[in-house]
Amino acid sequence: MAFRIGRRFWIVTTAIILVFTVLLVGRNLLHTVRIRRQIAVLEREKALYEERIARDSALLERLRYDDYLEEYARERYRMQRRGEHVYLLE
Repeated sequence: MAFRIGRRFWIVTTAIILVFTVLLVGRNLLHTVRIRRQIAVLEREKALYEERIARDSALLERLRYDDYLEEYARERYRMQRRGEHVYLLE
């Protein structure tokens, strides 16, 4: 009789260890999936911001020239000189 109780003890103990192991691995797996999703989102945002930085840097470089600065101000902010009439066609 004692032999059967010992055998049950080891079977139950092994089952408990397996259940806890599966739960811990599953939890870590879910955490890993969430982290990878966050990394993917952050990488997309990084690419977007890098593109914006490149576009703004190019615009800044062009705005250093007076001709382009005047053209940009006229188009973007509808600026005009005194006594000048500007007609907007859209």
